[in-house]
Amino acid sequence: MKKHAPTKSEIALMEPFVGLALEHVHVPKTKDEFASAAAEIKAAGVVGFDTESKPTFVVGDVSDGPHVVQFALHDRAYLFQPHRMEGLPFLIELLHSDKVIKVGFGLKSDSGHIFKKFGIRFGGVVDLNTVFSMKGYQKEMGVRNAVGFVFKQRFAKSRKVTTTDWSQHELTSQQILYAANDAYAALKVFEALDLPREGLPIMDLSQPKQSPDKADL
Repeated sequence: MKKHAPTKSEIALMEPFVGLALEHVHVPKTKDEFASAAAEIKAAGVVGFDTESKPTFVVGDVSDGPHVVQFALHDRAYLFQPHRMEGLPFLIELLHSDKVIKVGFGLKSDSGHIFKKFGIRFGGVVDLNTVFSMKGYQKEMGVRNAVGFVFKQRFAKSRKVTTTDWSQHELTSQQILYAANDAYAALKVFEALDLPREGLPIMDLSQPKQSPDKADL
């Protein structure tokens, strides 16, 4: 029998999840800032991960995202914007690396977008939906349900922020916090599960395919 995550009504009664504050989220802009961020991400070894893309509202339109790529560490997060050419080599190296384990929810769709935009294989990927499925929980757990289940806390996701223009050159404070904490919450869930590094279910993305966009779970 499949186990189930908390219901929406149960989650609504929980205390809020406390994410990163704005001062702990960094958006590199110079080559030196990108180099420093990449070095810290590599040193961490395991990071929370997510991407954001400008939404499409017209049938037939295809997004050219991701427009923001998020890496979360235990006390900070870095948001890479692919339009900043100074950081592109660092970003591509991090995405491709099998040595930087990237944990998040619904990352199969991210792999398709990453392959289409950068032409590289997305390496070192652990989809937490797969982890929960292996433990007998519903297949698409999602970050909100996972935070409710693991921490008994309510993870707020703003539809208003989700549908903003992620391709703009300067992100708003609301976008920065939203993007950072999606990745940060995934890392915190991963840490709480206390999974052995050797047995992680690394996704085989040797032949990435374009997938539907992630549901806002």
